[in-house]
Amino acid sequence: MGLFTKDIATFEDLFVHGLQDIYYAENQILKALPNLIEAATNPQLQRGLKDHLTETEGHVSRLEQIFEMRGEKPKGTKCPGINGLISEGDSMLGEVSDTRVLDAAIISAAQAVEHYEITRYGSLIAWAAEIGRNDFADILRENLAEEEAADENLSALASKVVNKRAAGKPASRASPSRATRSPAKKPAKRQPEKRRARKSA
Repeated sequence: MGLFTKDIATFEDLFVHGLQDIYYAENQILKALPNLIEAATNPQLQRGLKDHLTETEGHVSRLEQIFEMRGEKPKGTKCPGINGLISEGDSMLGEVSDTRVLDAAIISAAQAVEHYEITRYGSLIAWAAEIGRNDFADILRENLAEEEAADENLSALASKVVNKRAAGKPASRASPSRATRSPAKKPAKRQPEKRRARKSA
């Protein structure tokens, strides 16, 4: 029942239970993301959620790899925490009528889930290292890095576009990156004046 139960006797038990918790969470997220994608109206938001759906499929595969390395079948444990976050996000979709505001609400719901996952992966990585399984930690770090990147992308989209649109303000213009900026024109070198040859007297 959730992350912490009475059947956890050792530190390794704690790690395994946490692994089962995040495995359950990732599978629930796989089911929930299509609803958010369908409800989103901002093209960038839709694309970002679709990309993360693909990443989440990879997260599940990596977790299954860890189970297999332990000689176990993948197993999840029901987690009220992730269920509550997903349920809250689903109910929000039916409460917001303005699509501009809805996109902002979708980002908020998605980030609540991201933060849950980031916290869980952070703990699992630390626990894996303590029980001498750096190989598990390395796999989990891949998932964590993608969760953190997804969260950062959502924050950027919210602050520059979606939140402003929801508030009826113009979107921020992103300043061009160094790679896309046209190089400043250098002043042309001044050519030395040719001296007029003196006429011989």
